Amino acid sequence: MAAAQHVPAGRTDRSHRPVEADAFRIGDCAPKHAHLVESVAEADSWATDAHKWLNVPYDSGLAFVRDAHALKAAMAITAEYLPQASAERNPSDFTPELSRRARGVEIWAALQSLGRAGIAEMIERNCRQARRFAAGLSAKGYAVLNDVVLNQVLVSFGDDARTRRVVARLQADGTCWCGITVWQGHTAMRISVSNWSTGDHDVEQSLEAMLRAAASV
Repeated sequence: MAAAQHVPAGRTDRSHRPVEADAFRIGDCAPKHAHLVESVAEADSWATDAHKWLNVPYDSGLAFVRDAHALKAAMAITAEYLPQASAERNPSDFTPELSRRARGVEIWAALQSLGRAGIAEMIERNCRQARRFAAGLSAKGYAVLNDVVLNQVLVSFGDDARTRRVVARLQADGTCWCGITVWQGHTAMRISVSNWSTGDHDVEQSLEAMLRAAASV
């Protein structure tokens, strides 16, 4: 998991090398978190993965490139049997694949269904719920390892072996699912709150299950 961090202004460094940013444009639809992606639009390119917060299937990565000509020059494939001249934009000129399924349909449907206000509400709610997990676990003496600035929480229940046992017990319980990760050399349970349907009641039930699992090992 990448650390959430401030994205500074400016398109290029002093040597005029291109600047890239890997970030979700939360600032456009979640004003409370806009500072995390300040000026990312000035990057030469940026990428995001729609299967996370938009809850669409895997294989839904997005790349945004300022220079369309450079992108086409890097990605386009030419052959005598392929049409070259067209008044319409040829999608295969802008992606690594020559052919692929229409995976953009799911992304369009999610955006159309939620709308700007719905996406903002989901992001703000999930971030608030992540803070609730962090507060509830910290209150019981468990170590939250990261700064909870978005929807991710990393928690340690002691040494590596005990943390793994707690996660295994939680997964067996079935109330919610959290995985194992390693953060700055420490084994941790990773909580990722990113579903549009997650309500506060779900969070409280999940928190109770986590505390039960931790108390039982």
